[in-house]
Amino acid sequence: MSTGNRILVVDDEERIRRLIRMYLEKEGYAIEEAEDGETALRMAVQEDYDLIVLDLMLPGIDGVEVCTRLRQQKATPVLMLTAKGEEVNRVQGFEVGADDYVVKPFSPREVIYRIKAILRRSSATAFLAKDTNASNNIVFPHLVIEHDAHRVSAGGQEVNLTPKEYELLHYLASSPDKVFSREELLRDVWNYDFFGDLRTVDTHVKRLREKLNRVSAEAASMITTVWGVGYKLEAAK
Repeated sequence: MSTGNRILVVDDEERIRRLIRMYLEKEGYAIEEAEDGETALRMAVQEDYDLIVLDLMLPGIDGVEVCTRLRQQKATPVLMLTAKGEEVNRVQGFEVGADDYVVKPFSPREVIYRIKAILRRSSATAFLAKDTNASNNIVFPHLVIEHDAHRVSAGGQEVNLTPKEYELLHYLASSPDKVFSREELLRDVWNYDFFGDLRTVDTHVKRLREKLNRVSAEAASMITTVWGVGYKLEAAK
């Protein structure tokens, strides 16, 4: 069995890398490894991986710094590995572009589930399959989403989004003015029926607004919070 997906596993503990590799290879993924931040960043920039499993605490440069530098050049999906008690660093990871996280000690089943969910959603096609008449482009006065090219423009300027940020924006924009609960977004954008952390949604919305606001305050204000319920994209903004 082969999925064709290449995954880079980054952790300074050999037993962790070996455990993840064993389970992922059983699923048909092609696995490569790195044990420190410098090596991981070099490999991630030079090679094209479908996903990177990245430990937060690494010798040399840590996972947050690796993700920060990677995002300056690539949008490769990143699954962070964090230890309990590292919530502040975990939030930092989200803010620099990580797509999701798993807390150590983890269940290999959960890691596989999250990886499959990220890969499935990063294709940006699963939720569109429900609507065969969906337009490829979504156009608002201050925001344009070109789906075939995975390109987002706000205020006439292109916005560099991670795969998950793009998925979230496209999902909201596909049903303008509809309010989605955090649970709905976790289910439909992250494809989580369980294991979900509602803060994942909040952090990605915050990051998405910040990126849009850098080029267009009007576009950023389209994503509104409906207190006690969730989020929506207001078409009239």
